[in-house]
Amino acid sequence: MAGREWRFYLDDMVRFARKAMAYTDGLDRDMFVQNELVFDAVLRNLELIGEAASHVPSEVREAHPDIPWRMIVATRNRLIHAYLGIDSDTIWNLVDEHLPDLVSGLEKMRQEL
Repeated sequence: MAGREWRFYLDDMVRFARKAMAYTDGLDRDMFVQNELVFDAVLRNLELIGEAASHVPSEVREAHPDIPWRMIVATRNRLIHAYLGIDSDTIWNLVDEHLPDLVSGLEKMRQEL
């Protein structure tokens, strides 16, 4: 069985990031942290973003250094393996400040392919 086309993983990353941003739309940091359902859903989508990023070939990642590939995968690993040590401020910062830039960068990359 042939592997999945790596470009689909870019689409997945955008979809997961948009879901996390939609879940937190209208929330501030405190509301986000207090809403366990939203917090957990966002964590799951951040994990999925990192998992999808790990399926993008290294030569493609190297050709697009504006996307923080290593940080994305490392964040996934941290979320998966250090679930009790997750800092809510860091998660909020990722969603509030970094995901919109990631979506923009991935959409630009997709248009160039």
